[in-house]
Amino acid sequence: MGRFPLSRLSRGRQDRAAIKGDIRRVKAEKLVLDGEIVVPVERTFSFDALLHRIHPAQSRVNKLAQETPALLIAFDLLLDGQGKPLIDLPLSERRRKLDLLAPKYFRGTKRIRLSPATSKLVEAKRWLDRVGATLDGIIAKRRDLPYRSGDRSGMQKIKNYRSADCVVGGFRYNEGKPVVGSLLLGLYDDKGRLNHLGFTSTIKRTEKPELTRKLESLIAPPGFTGNAPGGPSRWSTTRSGEWQPLKPVLVVEVCFDHFSGEQFRHGTKLMRWRPDKSPRQCTLDQVKQKKADLMKLLK
Repeated sequence: MGRFPLSRLSRGRQDRAAIKGDIRRVKAEKLVLDGEIVVPVERTFSFDALLHRIHPAQSRVNKLAQETPALLIAFDLLLDGQGKPLIDLPLSERRRKLDLLAPKYFRGTKRIRLSPATSKLVEAKRWLDRVGATLDGIIAKRRDLPYRSGDRSGMQKIKNYRSADCVVGGFRYNEGKPVVGSLLLGLYDDKGRLNHLGFTSTIKRTEKPELTRKLESLIAPPGFTGNAPGGPSRWSTTRSGEWQPLKPVLVVEVCFDHFSGEQFRHGTKLMRWRPDKSPRQCTLDQVKQKKADLMKLLK
């Protein structure tokens, strides 16, 4: 049977059992793939569904694994079906061998898919246009390099960037400093509620003292009238979880790359202030994205 590094697989025993069941169907003496675990939901990949696998209750993880099964998407070949090491070969050769191997060894499996790959810029741009903001982006790799474990110098993520005008519903101080550290962003839903969606911290250091004074003069609850920022999490301290609510009068334009689950998935970049824009014009319609059938990209 094939040997696969599954260290990045979710905690779900159901996921592991199902994917390992497919691995047992791969008739290879010794095989090592590099790949990514994804959770398809409605023909696209759900970051939220993947995060839910971190749930501490094993019964909950198993339930999710049954409701939204995970897939292993293979994108590199490190050891061929006969156990020959390929890591010293350039990516162009490793991928060619993977493309030849996949139809033979992946046939009959449901949980193992081959990632799309191209050397044509036009086709890569077409992928970005098709998927919109439903994916972080696509990965560009140097084809002349051997396999690099833990080294990202030969690759780059190409992202789809979009912008949105958001209401500043609150702010957080810099940890340990009496100046603003990040602005908390919100958009109005169709019921007129201001929902917290994320933050931006790309504020110039020289502008922070004056901006802090301006923000402090606008402090007033509740800040957000819908979903509000949470408190401390496993990644934050008590101090970093604190935030100050503001009157909803300030609007900023921010650049973002991925929006899902009613949240900006990464920190956004502050582009400009919009004193010409009414806060009530800042609605969720800006971040609605087209549906994309990502499963069509997989082989």
